[in-house]
Amino acid sequence: MSDVLSIIEQNNGTRASGTSSLGERGEQLAAEHLIKNGYRVVVTNFKVPVGRNGKGVAVTGEIDIIALDGETLCFVEVKTRRSEAFTPVITAVDHRKQRQITRTSKIYRRFFNLMEMPYRFDVVTVLKPTGETHAITLIKDFWSEKSYRKRRWRDEAWN
Repeated sequence: MSDVLSIIEQNNGTRASGTSSLGERGEQLAAEHLIKNGYRVVVTNFKVPVGRNGKGVAVTGEIDIIALDGETLCFVEVKTRRSEAFTPVITAVDHRKQRQITRTSKIYRRFFNLMEMPYRFDVVTVLKPTGETHAITLIKDFWSEKSYRKRRWRDEAWN
């Protein structure tokens, strides 16, 4: 996967925890899985400032994989776990994470003038128990941007 580049931030190779190396391995497996399923990977680990939180601290949005599935731009979140004993892997893609990815995707589409291109939000879960083979699940169109759009007075039934 060395031919796929992150255009925003390069990893200097200094990862400390086993959790992050598990996540990196999960993202590699996910990218390979997407490619096997006909996706064309555009960029991995796209990071960009998306605004400030309630305390005024800058917030950075990240999208694990941006790929093309035919003519559809796919923003892919990858979640990797060793076990589903406590909860299924997919539960880690909660509303907060969906909102952050939605905001980041909008910035990406504006930056590259892709606002008219069809797009969707996919999730890849990787279950990789220690010493066992991994299981990868691709969920296409996991959520819609519609529920995360800002509401405006004219959008309501006030007219």
